[in-house]
Amino acid sequence: MDRLDAAFRFQQEALSLRTQRQGVIASNIAHADTPGYKARDFDFASTLAQSVERGNQQRDGVSLSTTSARHLPAQAPAMSTSDRDLQYRIPLQSSIDGNTVEMDTERVAFADNTVHYEAGLTVMSSKIKTMLSAIQQ
Repeated sequence: MDRLDAAFRFQQEALSLRTQRQGVIASNIAHADTPGYKARDFDFASTLAQSVERGNQQRDGVSLSTTSARHLPAQAPAMSTSDRDLQYRIPLQSSIDGNTVEMDTERVAFADNTVHYEAGLTVMSSKIKTMLSAIQQ
């Protein structure tokens, strides 16, 4: 099981971070007209590297309590990014109301993140199909 976990850990972490980043970008887009809103994002590559390194050292998270001796011990995964990991975007052009959301930048980031997410799903699907093929033979 450890080998299966290791084989999928990187893709799992990448997809999880892509999902979180999509939420951050969507929040920026939703607040495009909010005066004083500061656009936020995180550095995907460094966050992924930290997440994978942390996962290789130990799987931190929240220990789930059991109410019966027959329950299996488990841990809920910790969130990969938090508010402290988010950074403010520096706008290319300032606005009068103090909002730093630039819709062109956000749309490009949203589309780029979507393409990378779908590519990650394709890679993971391919790995699963390869493993199933190996098992069936």
